[in-house]
Amino acid sequence: MVPASGNLMVCQRQFWMGTHRAGMVARIWADCDLIHVLIAGIRIKTVRSHLSVNDLTTLVRQGAVPAGPAPLPPVEDGDAIEVERCVNRGGGVSLGKHIVLAAEILAGRRVGIRIEAATLMFYDLDTRELLRTRTNPLRPEQVKRLRGSRPAGPPPRPSVEPVRVQRRASNSGIIMVTGQKVALGRLHRHQTVTVTVSETTLAIELTDGDTKVVRRTTNQPVRSIKGQRPRIATQVS
Repeated sequence: MVPASGNLMVCQRQFWMGTHRAGMVARIWADCDLIHVLIAGIRIKTVRSHLSVNDLTTLVRQGAVPAGPAPLPPVEDGDAIEVERCVNRGGGVSLGKHIVLAAEILAGRRVGIRIEAATLMFYDLDTRELLRTRTNPLRPEQVKRLRGSRPAGPPPRPSVEPVRVQRRASNSGIIMVTGQKVALGRLHRHQTVTVTVSETTLAIELTDGDTKVVRRTTNQPVRSIKGQRPRIATQVS
């Protein structure tokens, strides 16, 4: 049920549905790649999934049921196209007369965009790693007129590789990664350390050459890469 605030919480992640949808029943379709939110059978939004296989198993224990095919229209060969665009300072890209939000963290980066009938998939040009998924606001005739369009390649996929980030320890020697606090000790206060974030562990490379590995206890995605500004992400989780 969408609460009065319009901010729906699903699996420790917030979905802004708008206050005008308060009281409506939302259906969540999820796998390890994408999450779709539907109301009255209409897909409202699609976002990249933060869920692991273990998370899906937990949801089943809590009452989730097999969902069937994804609520996206089938894409026939030749239906999808791709374009390349540079993300502006505000995190948006220009598609015809539309400015579509990709993500602020991608500002200044040139990305590929796979355009399907209902979905825009932003991806890394070198690796085809899926970066963001958005609803397609363009009509078919507008898509045909896009500058630099070409037939689409294979659908981009989310990265499964660990993400490396930097964090600066506090005065008491504590860092925070994916919403999880890790105590390194006062010996490491104010030091900047590198952390390798995987689905199950956080591996902290300490400045004395040792590596501290702790179990990851949250499902929150990585939101910043650098321990200090500027925070420029080379990959997004």
